[in-house]
Amino acid sequence: MTPAVAATKKAKVPHQLLSYEHDPKAESYGLEAAEVLGLPPEQVFKTLVALVDDEPVVAMVPVIYQLDLKFLAKAHGGKKAQMCPADKAQRLTGYVLGGISPLGQKKRLPLYLEQSAGTQETLYMSAGRRGLEIAMAPQDLLKLTGGKLAELVRNKSSKE
Repeated sequence: MTPAVAATKKAKVPHQLLSYEHDPKAESYGLEAAEVLGLPPEQVFKTLVALVDDEPVVAMVPVIYQLDLKFLAKAHGGKKAQMCPADKAQRLTGYVLGGISPLGQKKRLPLYLEQSAGTQETLYMSAGRRGLEIAMAPQDLLKLTGGKLAELVRNKSSKE
């Protein structure tokens, strides 16, 4: 059981676990999860660790979109955002890349969830390891993480 699953069970949040055989050759962990599990890609979210004015934060956006770092900086009340180096992201969260979950991290980081998540009934995200996804309602995710909805994607009509 991953720390993400343990945290969810401890909080007694309704959830579902979905697992699949991860292909090490897959170019995108999130897109792979959506394709293999037959999930709508706008409901499958990637968990990204970034630095806003050198403070680590978590941003979650659908796997079909790219995080807009300027939007993230604005959401956090900062000036500049950049992606966190992989080794630092793994140290901060306790998870490997492709398996970073917003739940059960070593240290709770501020979390920003792309506002389109608020229109979804269910979100799918990493459950703490490659090949394991956890599904839950967006409001439950926000409650568990102390996260906030924010505009994080610039152009939702062009999928990247």
